[in-house]
Amino acid sequence: QVQVVESGGGLVQAGGSLRLSCTESGRTFSSYAMAWFRQAPGNERELVAGINWSGDSTYYADSVKGRFTISRDGAKNTVYLQMNSLKPEDTAVYYCAAAYYSGSEVLTSPLQYNSWGRGTQVTVSS
Repeated sequence: QVQVVESGGGLVQAGGSLRLSCTESGRTFSSYAMAWFRQAPGNERELVAGINWSGDSTYYADSVKGRFTISRDGAKNTVYLQMNSLKPEDTAVYYCAAAYYSGSEVLTSPLQYNSWGRGTQVTVSS
């Protein structure tokens, strides 16, 4: 397993933007599918966005389509989540996840990911 560490959370007003970063500690970043999940109090953990190992396939939850963008930088072993037009309902702890998988599709179940970060809080005020 590799270690992943998130950063970039914080407090922002509705309509604002944040960029989350997730850095992976291993030397095989290009072999990992990556994703961002989130969990709000009382809710189950849900997939926000995912990206395959090569970066040419992405997935977004309907609730964030058109507002969030996931991307990856192999040179920096980092995956990003650019969040624009934030809404109060986006408030949650955001988790980065990694899975050693080089298939072309995006993995969408949390059970498919075996490395998780500790999470970063995103709070959107109205």
